[in-house]
Amino acid sequence: MKALVLFSGGVDSTTCLGLAVEKYGAAEVLALSVFYGQTHDKELAAAEKIGEYYGVTVKKLNLALVFADSNCALLSGSANEIPKESYADQLAHTEGKPVSTYVPFRNGLFLASASSIALSHGCEVIYYGAHSDDAAGNAYPDCSDAFNAAMNRAVYLGSGQQLRIEAPFVKMNKAQIIKKGLIIGVPYGLTWSCYEGGEMPCGVCGTCRDRAAAFAANGIEDPAMKGRTYERKK
Repeated sequence: MKALVLFSGGVDSTTCLGLAVEKYGAAEVLALSVFYGQTHDKELAAAEKIGEYYGVTVKKLNLALVFADSNCALLSGSANEIPKESYADQLAHTEGKPVSTYVPFRNGLFLASASSIALSHGCEVIYYGAHSDDAAGNAYPDCSDAFNAAMNRAVYLGSGQQLRIEAPFVKMNKAQIIKKGLIIGVPYGLTWSCYEGGEMPCGVCGTCRDRAAAFAANGIEDPAMKGRTYERKK
């Protein structure tokens, strides 16, 4: 295989998957979905459906034990509620610290674990969907350009210069990601981003708000809110 994609089943990672499949072909792409103790499995179910859509293998990894002592609002053992406000409003109360839905060093752990798996499968690159909106204001510091550069160097050196990390959207916002994804036919109606696990996205958590704004910036309604289904064009 050529590429491993860290794959949550959300907008950003699904666009990464679409790019990787377009470049290498489905047979040369491995998707890695991680369970880390999140309160619901909606995103993992979405990842399965999207993997089937693209015809790629989806490998699952359980890292829940690592985060068992975290009080992050996204985790099942947390006493904190998921904020129902924008990231900008949340950051106004954090005094420069990450938001309450930041999972401690999650991307660092994911990328390190993915590196071992990628090397075992002969991959030359790991794709992941970090972007500038998530890094803004230090909301999710492990999505920043500086973090990506540091991890890329560490992985490249630690792999004997066999493996690199590519974050194609690290200097882009979510609206720009969706614009690119629409061009290559990413099935956004199959994706799940909401931090809640209801039948439909809640529409008011930080990630729902960002997602809705990004689709609106592209002049379309979020297809996930319409309950649309997709069949891949042959």
